[in-house]
Parts: sequence; C-alpha cells; structure tokens
Amino acid sequence: MEAGKILSCPRCSKRVAVKTQAPTVYSSCTCPVLIPDNNSDHYSQLKLVQPQHQQPQHGIGHLVVHLTNKLQGMGKTSRRGDHSAVSFNYPVEFPPSRRPTKRAMLCGVSYKSRKFELKGTVNDVKNMRELLMNKFGYPKEYIRVLTEEEPRQEFIPTKENMLSSLKWLVEDSHPGDSLVFFYSGHGLRKRDFDEDELDGFDETICPSDFSNTGMIVDNDLNSILVCPLKNGVKLHAIVDSCHSGTILDLPCVYDRKEKRWNNNRPPSGNYKSTAGGLAISIGACTDEQNAADSSTFTGKMDGVLTYLLVDLLKKFPGPTYGDLLDLMEETMDQVNRGGNLLKKLFSSKLSQTPLLSSSEEFNPYKTHIAL
Repeated sequence: MEAGKILSCPRCSKRVAVKTQAPTVYSSCTCPVLIPDNNSDHYSQLKLVQPQHQQPQHGIGHLVVHLTNKLQGMGKTSRRGDHSAVSFNYPVEFPPSRRPTKRAMLCGVSYKSRKFELKGTVNDVKNMRELLMNKFGYPKEYIRVLTEEEPRQEFIPTKENMLSSLKWLVEDSHPGDSLVFFYSGHGLRKRDFDEDELDGFDETICPSDFSNTGMIVDNDLNSILVCPLKNGVKLHAIVDSCHSGTILDLPCVYDRKEKRWNNNRPPSGNYKSTAGGLAISIGACTDEQNAADSSTFTGKMDGVLTYLLVDLLKKFPGPTYGDLLDLMEETMDQVNRGGNLLKKLFSSKLSQTPLLSSSEEFNPYKTHIAL
C-alpha cells in the first residue's frame, strides 16, 4: 500500500488524507474527494464531488474512496477465516543480556462455541502482529500471542495465562524498552466499591474462562502493567473491546472536542501512574459505549478499531495521535452518513468514539506514534 500524507485544506483548514504523489489540494469549504485514476494506483485527479444525498462534513480525502472501493463488489460476508493449528509463538533465541527492546503481548479471545462467541478476534491479533513486525520492527520471538487457536496450553487466553503473560511483558524492562499490550475480546463493567472510579464502575476484560474464574479488572491491569514502568520504558495498550476507554485507569484522559486533558485520578487518592515510565492507552470506545466488529472492510470479521488503526498506520508514516484518532472517527462518521451501499453493508450504525488516555499529559497533535 502506498504511503500517504495528511494536508490541511488551504481554505477551510480541515485535514485531507492524500497519497504522497497526489497534487496540491485545492478545496472549497466542502473539501474535495480524491478520484483515482482507473489506469493506475495513483490519485491523479482532484475533483469536487456533489453527493446525491448529503454533503460530507469531514475532509477525509481518499479514505472515503479507499473504503468505498473495498466495499464495492463484495459478496456475502465471511463468518470466520480458516485457522490452522500453527503457533505464532516462537522460542526465544536471544541471551538475557541481549534482550530486545521491543516486546508485545497480543490476546484475542473468541469464546468458542458459546452464545457470545466473537468471530474477529483472531484476525485482529494476526493483523496487529503483522503490523508490529513489518512496520515497527518487533522481533517475532518477543511477540507473545494468546488465542484459542494456539496448540500449546500455556497460550490459551485463560485468566491464569493472561495474568502470567501480562507480567512477562513488563518484567525486567529497562530504559529504552517499548512494550505493546493488545486485547481483542469482550469487555464489561462492574460496580466499583473502592472509590477508584469517577463514574462508580470498574472496566474489565474477559478471559476465555471468565465465567468460572472471573474477569480481569482495570485495577489489576494498572497494578501489573502501569505501576512497575520505570523511567525510560514506554507501554502502549490497544484495547478493542466494549467499555475500554479507561481500561488502564490512567490519570489523564484526552477530550478531543475540547482539545484538553481531563483529570481521571481516583477519588480515593490511590496512586495509579507509573514509576517514571510512560503508559498510553487507545481504547475502542468510551467507558459507556460498546465496540463493534464488522466483515465490511475485508470480508472477514475484524474489530473496527483494530482494522482502522492497522490500516492507517500502514498507509501514513508517523501520524500523530491526534491525527490517528481524528481519521478513525471521521471514517466511522462517513460510514454512518454514507449512501445506500454503506448502509446496506453495515448492519448497524457505528457509535463508538476511540479514546486516548495517558500516564502524563502531552500534545497529541505534535507527538508522533512510535510503538
């Protein structure tokens, strides 16, 4: 996929996503839609398109065309991709003294053969693993994968295995280390009795055996992943589940509309931040919302957050956190406002707002993403 860039409309100042070789963007305040050259992969023309029904309100440029092209001609949706019993976990070949500075734990829970089974979580893990290896240089030996497709028992996403792998991710970390925790699965809420939550509810993730062993609560994730982070260590959590906005209980939550950080510190006064490191979380939605998955984008089930995040990070070199979140939400808005094709292929409206939280404040529109 050819890389792109993000430009500002010279008249209305809205951002427009264009391919690197696209000509200068000219626009009225309705912003252009990029029209691809049918004889090449480049967007060689820029035209103002008058939709039949509703004028687009966001200048997301060729993302609209890219999404529409993927939707056109698509047949019936696939319920599940074929998964062979091949492990994505590799033996460690590095001596402890030369441990790589990049490690990741990727967890996708399907809840097989249950009425709440999810179809897209394994695809999400595969897509994230490919992104980390090919785009960000993560060694495959230091990407631990937990799914119900794994042939080895220790990599099935039970509560015990998930907690063990979470501890593995952060143990013996040193300045310069970059860590990624990715989760795709069910998320729930439960009443908070510790006065740690401003809204009175704990957010949770659900292991494959949560019906018997219980959920993993945001307090647990904070104590295992966040509190031990030393100075110079960076953790990214990408959580594609319902109610995932503040899943790490980080003290700073970004309000994109107001362009400011809100205080998420617990009323109890408990310390919820790091030991000097940096923790950043991208949740699929706010704590009150549900997260969706869909077969619309690829013909296979994918989490909407995971698909958009992976797709955008592959296309655009070094976007800022603000650009990434804006483009994801604008794409979902465009789908919701779309014509008959989009409305037919999406069974329901996408009503989730990706949420950024952090252990400390920074400028999301000047800080580039480096996993």
